[in-house]
Amino acid sequence: MKLIFYFLEYMAFITIYFIYKILPSRLSLKLSSLTFIVFGKFSKTNKTAIDNCKHVFPNLGEKEIRSIIKSSWYNLGMTICELLRLNEIFDKKKIKYKKLENVEDCIKNNKQAIFISIHQSNWEVLVPGLDRIGINIGGIYRHINNFFIDKLILNIRKNSLVSQKSFYTPKGKRGAKDIVDAINNSFSIVLLIDQKDSSGEKVLFFNKKVKTQTGFLKIARRYKLPIIPVQNRRIDNGNIELTFLEPFYHNNLEINDIQMMEKIHKIIEDWIKSEPGQWFWQHKRFS
Repeated sequence: MKLIFYFLEYMAFITIYFIYKILPSRLSLKLSSLTFIVFGKFSKTNKTAIDNCKHVFPNLGEKEIRSIIKSSWYNLGMTICELLRLNEIFDKKKIKYKKLENVEDCIKNNKQAIFISIHQSNWEVLVPGLDRIGINIGGIYRHINNFFIDKLILNIRKNSLVSQKSFYTPKGKRGAKDIVDAINNSFSIVLLIDQKDSSGEKVLFFNKKVKTQTGFLKIARRYKLPIIPVQNRRIDNGNIELTFLEPFYHNNLEINDIQMMEKIHKIIEDWIKSEPGQWFWQHKRFS
């Protein structure tokens, strides 16, 4: 019965996919964004988003909070639509890079790094974006329960890569092994570090201690790898800007993982506060 449901769900998804592909890109983006705004506000996750936003911005009024969440749904709609035409974003040169000097060693000398970012703007462009500037990169993705849709989305992601070396791996035990193997084979990795990790450590984030992944810090320390934050934000004319911050190391034995993670959280807190409508508020981050 579940197989039949998954197949019907897949067929519905394929129909939407081809509608988005047939329509002009600007129109399909608008349609997807408006669809997410309309249906998003009636979903259970809308309350989660509002509660999260109130926690981060306790001094904002109800109208301002709802405006931020509306923008977040709009951004999510754009992200889903852009994912379905991922190559087109790069073909149209919609990705703008800033401060490439901070990754020059990775590009020219194949030096490794751990790139970190968050679910802001279109996070799907990070792996292919790094791959396309000459960095052998590995990225983790969260698999979709419907394996028909999961396979389709994974193929779209893989087809956005130009290198035969860069790769995606699913979150979980296999992904953890693939990432360690990649590090041992001179690859860089990119991670989204803003969501809840139930097996992680409690770290202060927007004045609340929440379960947070810190495993990448152990890898950074063990392999003496630089950590490079990547700010990802939407700018004018439908472009997306990736800004590479200055690399730093986690080699000081007087600073533990939690202390370092708190410093990193300060960086991503600034990103969220500067572009609140582009963050994925719908995740149960503070519960």
